Amino acid sequence: MTTLIPDHAGAGSEQVPATRTLVAAVVALFFIWGGLTSLNDILVPKLKGLFSLSYTEAMLTQFAFFMAYFIVSIPAGALIARIGYLKGIVTGLATMAIGCLMFVPASSSGIFAAFLAALFVLAAGITILQVGANPLIANLGDPATSHSRLTLAQAFNSLGTTLFPPVGALVILGSISKVDPATLAPAERAVFLTEEAGVIGHAYIAIAVILAAVALFFFLRRSAITGGQGGSASLSGSFALLRRGRLAGGVAALFLYVGAEVAIGSMLVNYLAQERVMGLSEQVAGTMIALYWGGAMVGRFIGAMLLRRFRPGLVLATVCIGAVLLIALSAMATGAVAGYAILAVGLMNAIMFPTIFSLGIEGLGERTPQGSGLLCMAIVGGAIIPLLTGAIADATSLAMALAIPASCYLLIAIYGWSARNPA
Repeated sequence: MTTLIPDHAGAGSEQVPATRTLVAAVVALFFIWGGLTSLNDILVPKLKGLFSLSYTEAMLTQFAFFMAYFIVSIPAGALIARIGYLKGIVTGLATMAIGCLMFVPASSSGIFAAFLAALFVLAAGITILQVGANPLIANLGDPATSHSRLTLAQAFNSLGTTLFPPVGALVILGSISKVDPATLAPAERAVFLTEEAGVIGHAYIAIAVILAAVALFFFLRRSAITGGQGGSASLSGSFALLRRGRLAGGVAALFLYVGAEVAIGSMLVNYLAQERVMGLSEQVAGTMIALYWGGAMVGRFIGAMLLRRFRPGLVLATVCIGAVLLIALSAMATGAVAGYAILAVGLMNAIMFPTIFSLGIEGLGERTPQGSGLLCMAIVGGAIIPLLTGAIADATSLAMALAIPASCYLLIAIYGWSARNPA
């Protein structure tokens, strides 16, 4: 059995069949970039401890990563409109591998800014990958079920975000949870920082090797699909698409969603380590992040079925309200209730990204790659909102800072309600 990219995907006049192997490989990309993105939740407490950073400074890790979406997404959409989905995927994977290799000199230098540069390049590659892979999966079949199909692919993205953090916590956090670098003498601190930073470098070398192998797979099949080519590659033309209310609202909603999701994920280790919550060690709290992302994975498999029966916009609004209630419960409660309530927000997050994304590109036709670029640009919310959340946490408390993501979910609920009818 083969799957064809239909006319609404924005493909050229030629329709080329995609094998099951190729479709499965594209889905595997969701697993890879999900896992790599979730490793940031491990890097935040690691770098915070290594460089004795405040919450606001630690969130610069996410700022550097997600700013790449803002800068690279629109050019990536124009690039994919010219070269096609699969060649764009190869470009993204190669860029990701380069970013991973940059962690080696960053680890050797022991300079925080060098880690931020490596994260930016890694994220630039993931951005190119997302701009190509999200609309490709959404358009590989019946437009009426694009929400469900993208949600199912995103379930594998969540599988990556579930599996990577526990492994990353064991490999990357290491002895940082047992030693406070600020208490060491200058000479001892320098040696400690070099050793702990080296752990990060070694982990990302292994990831770079895997990315290179996957890039080779897609390079050998780069001409298998011509979908994604043929649309206008003008940057000004891409921004002109924001005149479409559904797409513009989707861009705003995606900005808020990614920001809220990343803000919560980034503070989970420190949040769960608080005495008023669960009082866990940083390493144990790092493994608990798997529950946050695991909830999103389970929810996406369930959501793929629900979105075939109920209007996507209504489902989106419902889970957003659920997220707000769970955040309020966590902020007001203590102990295990506070901890598991905030972890359960992951379940509410499950269908948000794919549903917002597919609602946004609905009806774009050959302009789909450009619309995808605009939506991926909105992922910069992961840079802005966590930084704001960190500033509130420094000024008040982590519990008070939860008001920021809660507000984001309320606004997304409004978008879901407004988009309850087909475009």
